[in-house]
Amino acid sequence: MKSHRGFTLIELMIVVAIIAILAAIAISQYQDYVAKAQLAEAFSIADGLKTKVTEAFTQNATCPANNATGIPPAASISGRYVAQTVAGGTATASGGCTLVMTFKATGSVSNALAGRNITFTLTGVDSGPSRWLCSTAIAARYLPQTCQ
Repeated sequence: MKSHRGFTLIELMIVVAIIAILAAIAISQYQDYVAKAQLAEAFSIADGLKTKVTEAFTQNATCPANNATGIPPAASISGRYVAQTVAGGTATASGGCTLVMTFKATGSVSNALAGRNITFTLTGVDSGPSRWLCSTAIAARYLPQTCQ
């Protein structure tokens, strides 16, 4: 005669507890990855504008604004998560031009990014290779290494 023996209630509760702990860790990590991926959209959009802004600055010694020097209107420089991009800044000898990107406040945007800004600032034009610095109030754990 075969004896069928199942799991005890305690064994099942332990398995459920382990799964719950793993799920809690996985969900928070997943949310971080989603925020990082959404933030990458801002860097991608900015890369397309940096060349135009740098070129306009080196030719005219002024920072181009939206609707000027080939820079589209702010609302049209957007994406799935970025609401708009405002070009401007105050020209200095080293640069000073800025690209301020604002994330959408609602919708599919991560809570860590919703309604926040990231600013890219042109610098180093007078002393060597120009570069773009980024500044933001977004938590450092979401930012790429080049922006920390």
